[in-house]
Amino acid sequence: MSQLPPDPARLGVILAFLDRQIAEIETVAIYLRLQRNTVREALMRAERPQPQRTKPPPKGAGPLTGFAPPASKNVGFVVQQKRTPNGPEPALIHMADCTMIEGTPHRIRADEARAALTDPNIEPCQFCRPDTELGTDLA
Repeated sequence: MSQLPPDPARLGVILAFLDRQIAEIETVAIYLRLQRNTVREALMRAERPQPQRTKPPPKGAGPLTGFAPPASKNVGFVVQQKRTPNGPEPALIHMADCTMIEGTPHRIRADEARAALTDPNIEPCQFCRPDTELGTDLA
């Protein structure tokens, strides 16, 4: 740094300026670290193997036309939680390839799905019927 002034008033102004610059740089550094972490998380999600998507059913196919999702021991299960302005609705358990899933579901193992279906606040999807696949169908 070049020659500093000898009087306390100007030294105080310089010191205050440097303190402001350091605070601003720290704020930018915190923001950049948060952005970097967000990008890292997105990269990890993007690098994860994506589940195979099944073809959607033909137009007009549904429970009334005899369409039923294929039953497979390797399909897997997901839990879907719905939130409303009046509070959460009961969570739904679906087969992972169910076409009725809304929002962002969370994958769960078969034993977790079976245990979840014993909770009164969790219901099986009435379309894909994971309770039948799991052997917990009470109907």
